[in-house]
Amino acid sequence: MPVDVLRRLAIRGDHLQLLSAGSAALSLGLWVRAKTVDQAERGNAERRAIFVGLWSPTLWLVGDSLRADE
Repeated sequence: MPVDVLRRLAIRGDHLQLLSAGSAALSLGLWVRAKTVDQAERGNAERRAIFVGLWSPTLWLVGDSLRADE
């Protein structure tokens, strides 16, 4: 059923896999930026980078299932 919804929205597996790569790049960028902030805000910045990094495998697997269904 979720695959049908994504198809109706014209989202292909390639789109989600590209978003996955973008999420990994954004996570790395946030992690590098976290090293430049002061110590009081560093923990929050690192948690943000980890949170964004968790999107990557999820988007990749959903994109992979869409590609298998195509």
